[in-house]
Amino acid sequence: MKKLGFIIAVVAIVAFAGCASGGKSSAAGSSAGGGEPYSVDLSTLTQVLLAEKDAIGETVGKGILRNQTPFPKNYADLMFIFDEFPVDVTQYQRITIKCKYFNEAGEEIPAGDTNAMVVLVYDIDGDKRGPAMDAGPNTPLKEMNLMGYSGVVSTDKGSRSRLTKAPGGILFQNSNAGVKFIEVTEITWHN
Repeated sequence: MKKLGFIIAVVAIVAFAGCASGGKSSAAGSSAGGGEPYSVDLSTLTQVLLAEKDAIGETVGKGILRNQTPFPKNYADLMFIFDEFPVDVTQYQRITIKCKYFNEAGEEIPAGDTNAMVVLVYDIDGDKRGPAMDAGPNTPLKEMNLMGYSGVVSTDKGSRSRLTKAPGGILFQNSNAGVKFIEVTEITWHN
């Protein structure tokens, strides 16, 4: 009798787990729309400088995807403002962000952990960095190892993207003093 009760309990747990996971994935798929991936036209990105107290400063230009002068220190800023999106990016479940980084001589540095980081920013006039190690109210995505082995956002699968509204900008930072230039190569939302 105890064996029969145990078997019934196991079957019930497996059946419940199957229903729960099946219901979740179909609901997530339907809310995301299942549409084609959306890749940002990088020529529409506007690079800006961050002035004192992180205020948006001088505009560097549109479609300039790499900082023009070497980063003077660790965690120096390369900030871009998004134009209005032609799609509702909140409907996508994942985002892939890729870049290249270079040393002072302009030589590309091989991908690896602790070279660069990226932060998506909702309100470009608000907090641009978020908490030290994770996403925050104005920073829905923060990846510490952009293009690194332990980074997720630069993989083809990308990182989870649970946006409540379209982001206004994206901040790249060097997290290694040897990285003097960062060049954006891809920003794609997908499911």
